[in-house]
Amino acid sequence: MERRSFLRGAVIGTSAAAFGGTLWQGAAAAAPAQPGSGPYGALGAADANGVQLPTGFTSRVIARSGQQVGTTSYTWHSAPDGGACFADGSGWIYVSNSEINPSGGASAVRFSSTGAITGAYRILSGTRQNCAGGRTPWNTWLSCEEVSLGYVYETDPWGVTPAVRRSAMGRFKHEAAAADPVRKVVYLTEDETNGCLYRFVPTTWGDLSSGTLQVLVAGSGTSRSYSWANVPDPDGSPTATRSQVSGAKKFNGGEGCHYANDTVWFTTKGDNRLWQLNLTSGTYELAYDDSLVVGGSAPLTGVDNVTGSSSGDLFIAEDGGNMEICLITPDDVVAPFLRINGQSGSEITGPAFSPDGRRLYFSSQRGSSGSSSGGITYEVTGPFRA
Repeated sequence: MERRSFLRGAVIGTSAAAFGGTLWQGAAAAAPAQPGSGPYGALGAADANGVQLPTGFTSRVIARSGQQVGTTSYTWHSAPDGGACFADGSGWIYVSNSEINPSGGASAVRFSSTGAITGAYRILSGTRQNCAGGRTPWNTWLSCEEVSLGYVYETDPWGVTPAVRRSAMGRFKHEAAAADPVRKVVYLTEDETNGCLYRFVPTTWGDLSSGTLQVLVAGSGTSRSYSWANVPDPDGSPTATRSQVSGAKKFNGGEGCHYANDTVWFTTKGDNRLWQLNLTSGTYELAYDDSLVVGGSAPLTGVDNVTGSSSGDLFIAEDGGNMEICLITPDDVVAPFLRINGQSGSEITGPAFSPDGRRLYFSSQRGSSGSSSGGITYEVTGPFRA
């Protein structure tokens, strides 16, 4: 797969000592883009919800923490975080984690084919600080605990089948998960300053009750190759999973994770980087690093949750920065897609597209109050690229 460097948001340098000085040279001659010069154009003035969007897009609030969702009797959870969408007949469901400790868990909102809210309910309870996660090809939601020795829970977006703890996927400070149906594995990020990237290889694909937890081990020299090594004790006690395998590659604060087209994209918040794992070539590399952007402000700061659209664009939510979701296009343009005003004490979480790709869901985890009880979940509708 052709390498993507994603740096047309500003003039960049050509040196990258961490990878032998070769990583950014292919992008160095790219013409710098101005803020808002992505495929959807510049951001307009803030709407009634305080959201700045490109022309043709509109926003609505679908839920607020502590308040009933639409006309339902269900009260939306605090600190909404990672999320995903699932087809539900002619409608769909959006699930959302709750990053509070204790009593985290996850909830869901059901929509009709017209986008009307038809229901809301709990799908996971009694867990701790559920941050991100990921959907599976068999239509379940993996909700991850972002605590020391945290678990992954497999949940039913319809709220019919009780959630199940998947202990075999390891105990560590889980962040996000991304399923790879080709290699039949699930990739997992770890939110530690010296965290690792893992993959879980189920004994039987579609059943996460047993399998092997592995960690990414970096190759020698500047080849940027990698291999996978079994984690001897996935239980993580007394030795943390990240410390059990010699040569395990360390990442500074693993966050969002997304699989598409033989590639895993994942972010690290400690150094504000987007990484690219090329599964066919067996190599890893940086795809975006704001510290290498010179001659102007970095267009993307505070990298966090990440998702993708059918056009191949990546949408990356900011934790910090200026409360934007930025997109990165297949032709290396980095630009803001939306910005939320008046909520500098919050972060954007849970970006996910409806099954038809026409609606984007996300949350402001703490809203304008800066408190976990002030979370707001949004929907953006408009002419997204196919």
